[in-house]
Amino acid sequence: MKLDEYARYDGLGLAELVRSGQVSSEELVATAQKAIEVVNPKLNAVIGPVEPRKPAAAPEAVFDGVPFLIKDLVLHAEGVRCDMGSRLVDNTFVSPHDTELMRRFKAAGLVTIGRTNTPELGFSLTTEPVLYGPTRNPWDIKRSPGGSSGGSCAAVAAGVVPVAHANDGGGSIRIPAAACGVVGLKPTRGRTPTGPEFSQPLHGLGIEHVVTRTVRDCAAALDAVQGPGVGDPFIIPSPARSYAAEVGAPTGRLRVAVSLSGLMGVRIGGETRDAVMRVARQLEALGHHVTEASPTFDEAMFHQANLVYWCGFLAAGVLGTAQMNGRKPSLETLEATTLACYEHGLSLKLVDLELADAHANMVCRSVAPFFNDYDVLLTPTMAGAALPLGHTNGNDPSLGAQGWYDHLFTNAPFTGLYNMTGQPAISLPLATDAGGLPVGIQFVARFGAEDLLLRLAAQLEEAMPWSGRRPAVHVAG
Repeated sequence: MKLDEYARYDGLGLAELVRSGQVSSEELVATAQKAIEVVNPKLNAVIGPVEPRKPAAAPEAVFDGVPFLIKDLVLHAEGVRCDMGSRLVDNTFVSPHDTELMRRFKAAGLVTIGRTNTPELGFSLTTEPVLYGPTRNPWDIKRSPGGSSGGSCAAVAAGVVPVAHANDGGGSIRIPAAACGVVGLKPTRGRTPTGPEFSQPLHGLGIEHVVTRTVRDCAAALDAVQGPGVGDPFIIPSPARSYAAEVGAPTGRLRVAVSLSGLMGVRIGGETRDAVMRVARQLEALGHHVTEASPTFDEAMFHQANLVYWCGFLAAGVLGTAQMNGRKPSLETLEATTLACYEHGLSLKLVDLELADAHANMVCRSVAPFFNDYDVLLTPTMAGAALPLGHTNGNDPSLGAQGWYDHLFTNAPFTGLYNMTGQPAISLPLATDAGGLPVGIQFVARFGAEDLLLRLAAQLEEAMPWSGRRPAVHVAG
C-alpha cells in the first residue's frame, strides 16, 4: 500500500480493508512505519518504536489491524517503557502489565507501533520536553503542536496513524487537537478507565481517550473503551445506544450558547472570534437556536483548587518516581517549572486539599445549572492558532509555580474549567486563520452527554468538512 492511499482512509476504513482481505494488518503496519520514517525527522512526534504485535482481537473488533500510537504518559503497555517526558524517569520504568485502557485498545484490534512525545509529566500546553526535544506542528514546523498530547495529535494530523491515544487534565486532548486540526473529545469523568494504577488521576481532572481525523473514528473508539474497570470508584450511566449510532443521527433543535470570554479575563477577538461566529451562523442555518451566554462561577475558587490539584498530584508523582529509581528531584532531573511546582506541592497541607475539594464542588454546582438552560456551549478551543515554539518554556527558572500556572491558563483559557466539572467537551477543526493554520472550535455539553456532542460533531463535519485539508508535513506530501 502506498502512503498516499493509506492516508486517505480513517481507522474504520483501514479496518474494513483488512476484514475484506484487500490488505493485511502486516502491510498496514509496514506502511505506518514507513510513514514515521518519512515525517518524524521533521516533526519529532514519535519518540520510540514499539514492537508491533497484532492482538488476538475478536473478528468483529472495530479497528482490527489498524496501526496505533500511545502517548508516553498515564497509560502503560506490558513490556513497554514509559518516560513521561522526564529525565527523572528516563529509561527506568517498563510496565509489567497492560493498564485496563491498553487492554481495551488491544481488544478493539489496534496494533501499537510507537510512543508519542509529551511534555514533562504532562503539565504544559506545548510539547517541548528537555528529554526528547520539541515536537513540531505539521502545519508549520516553527509552531507548537500544543500539549500535552502534542505528539499524538501531530502524528494523526500528518497521516502517520488515523487514531492515537491521548489524555486531558486541563485541555491536553483538545488544545493540541485544535493546534493540529484533528478531532479531540474529552469524555465525561468516569467514562473511560484509568486503572489499575490510577483511580481518579489529577483528583478527577484527568481523562483518557484518543485523537482522530474523523468523528466516526472518535465515536467508535469511545464505544470500544467506555465503561468502568474492576475496582473503579464509581459508575456513571451507560449510553442509551452505541456512540457509533449517534454519528449521522438527528440532533433536534439545540439550544446553543456562544461564549468568547475565558479564564484570566481573556476575551477573544480578531480571527478567532470571526471563526467562532461563522460556526454560530452555520448552527443557526442548521436550525439551532444560538444565544451569547456564559456560565457563572467563582473563578478565584477554580484557580485555588486547580493549582492545588496540579501541584499536589505532580509532587506525589515525583516523590514516587524518586523512591522507585533513586534519582533526586533537582534541575538535573526536572525542568525548572516542574521543580517549582513539585516544591510548591510539598508545601501544601491536608487542609489545602480539603479546601480545594470544597472550592471545586462550589464551581461544579455553579456551572451545572447553565446546562439546564442550554444544550451546548460553543467557545474557541484556544485563544488563537498554534503558538510559536519556545513561547511556553517549561525550563524557565523565573516563573515559579504560580507564574507557570498563570502562563498556561492565560494561553489556554477555555478548556480547564470542564476538567473540574467533569463534563464532556470536544474540539473540532472547523476553521482556519488567514495563514491557513487550524482554528479549533470547542463544544461542551452536560455531564454524560457525549452522545449529543457526537451527533452535533457529525452534523458539522458534513456541513463544514475538513477532510480535504492537509498540513505542509504529511505522509502523502
